[in-house]
Amino acid sequence: MYRRKRFLLKLASRTLALGERTLVMGVLNITPDSFSDGGKFFAVKKAVQAALRMQEAGADILDIGAESTRPGSVGISAAKELARLLPVLQELRGRLKIPISLDTQKSAVAELAIGAGVEILNDISGLKNDPRLAEVAARHKVPIVLMHMRGTPRTMQKGPFAKNVVRDVTGGLRRSAALARRAGVRHSQIILDPGIGFGKSHAQNYELLARLAELAKLGYPLLIGSSRKGFLGATLARGGKPLPASERMWGTAATVAASVLNGAHIVRVHDVEEMAQVARVVDAVRDA
Repeated sequence: MYRRKRFLLKLASRTLALGERTLVMGVLNITPDSFSDGGKFFAVKKAVQAALRMQEAGADILDIGAESTRPGSVGISAAKELARLLPVLQELRGRLKIPISLDTQKSAVAELAIGAGVEILNDISGLKNDPRLAEVAARHKVPIVLMHMRGTPRTMQKGPFAKNVVRDVTGGLRRSAALARRAGVRHSQIILDPGIGFGKSHAQNYELLARLAELAKLGYPLLIGSSRKGFLGATLARGGKPLPASERMWGTAATVAASVLNGAHIVRVHDVEEMAQVARVVDAVRDA
C-alpha cells in the first residue's frame, strides 16, 4: 500500500487538499456520442440536473466534456464545443458549489470557459494537441490535468501499443509536465493522469493500476479515470460479448479501490455515489 504525498491545489474559489482523502471527480458528458452515456445529458436542462445530482451524491469536482474522446471518435470545432458547453456553465453558475473542471484540448475553448466559471483544465492530449492550453492555464493561474494518450482518439486502440507501458507513460507525462512548466504553469498546479484506456492494451491498463507508485515518483498528484472503460467490459465478458458500459459499475469499483491503495489522489467516475463510498472505505483502510 503506497503512502501518497499530500499537495495543495489552488483554485480561484478555494484550495483543495490532495492526499488527505481521495477526491471524487464526477463525469458529465454533454455530447451525443460518448461511449458510456452518449446523448443522455446532451440537453442543457438534463445536464444541469445531472451536475446537481452528482454534487448531492458526494462529488468533490465536476468534470464537464463537450467533445467525445471515445475510441474511434473524430474531433469537433471549437465553436461547436463552446455552443454545447457555455449554456450549461451559465445555468450552473451560482447553483453548483463544487469546482468545475473542463475536459478540453483547445486553448480557445478553455479561455472562454474559465471566464464562465471553470476552475480546472483537463487535457487528454497532454498538450500535444494544443500547447497553448498551458499558456491559458498559466495566465489564469488554474490547475491543469495532463493525461497520457498514445495516438489520438481515432487511432489509439489500433496500436501498436508500447512495449514497456510504464516507461512509455512515465516519459510522456514527464514531457507534458515540462511543456507546462516552460509555459509558466507552477509545479503545484499540475496533476498527472496515466490515461487508462487511451492507447493501451487491456493488460497494460491493469499493469498501470498496479504500478501507480512508480508514476508517483514524478512528484505530482495522480488522477485515475478507469470508470466503465472497455478493458473492464472485456474482463467481465458474458457469452463471449463484452459487458455493456452501463453494467461495469462493480468492475469500476475494483479499479477505484486499487487506484486509491496504490496512490491516486483523485478518481474520475460516472457512478459518483457508489464510488464515493468505495473511496471513503478504502481511505479508512489506508488510515488504519
